[in-house]
Amino acid sequence: MTAPAQPSANGPWIALDSAVIPGTGKAMRLLRCDDAFSIEVEAGELMNDRDRGSEQALATRTCARLADHAAPRLLIGGLGMGFTLRAALDALGPEAEVVVAELMPAVIGWARGPLAHLFAGSLDDPRVTVVAADVNRLIQSGPARFDAILLDVDNGPQGMVRRENDRLYDAWGLKRARHALRPGGLLAVWSGGPNRRFKARLRLHGFAVEEIRFAARTPEGSRHVLWIGKRA
Repeated sequence: MTAPAQPSANGPWIALDSAVIPGTGKAMRLLRCDDAFSIEVEAGELMNDRDRGSEQALATRTCARLADHAAPRLLIGGLGMGFTLRAALDALGPEAEVVVAELMPAVIGWARGPLAHLFAGSLDDPRVTVVAADVNRLIQSGPARFDAILLDVDNGPQGMVRRENDRLYDAWGLKRARHALRPGGLLAVWSGGPNRRFKARLRLHGFAVEEIRFAARTPEGSRHVLWIGKRA
């Protein structure tokens, strides 16, 4: 089978839309160059549609570990460009449920507008519920509600966008995530780079941790990291 062609970006980048991130005053922008797309915050790239392997693996690696969970219920923090959501739906059966928390309504609008081809109808899948809210609020909505929580928020524990997101990754956040997981549930975290302190913090707060590293698309790119923590 021939691999799908990667988006190319040879011309100038054109801003398609922008929105202010709540509580920060910072603008998030959606840009396009030829058939490539990028989302930036203050001239720093947050994500693009070329480096997608680790975002997909966040879902596939997690879902593979849920094979013995009947009708699993997942919470995904961060809609992004939809790669984690699409991969989760491809890996899960018809009885699964996926809740996506996205802080910014504009990002949800992009998913139904200029980025609709990337989502490939995943937002209309009957297994999916998209909530315009901080994922923290859904994590705190009750005990043992999810079989897995997948977080791809603010570049991981080394946040670069919104200080409030740090709460997801500190001791308080990990306790709340563990409380929200069913027995044997998984907390999967995407990060733009390694973080030994966070890995140790996961273990300290009751998770058996597996770390997976990925090279970015270009040799000079950063190494993305996934941590998959199983509730002990």
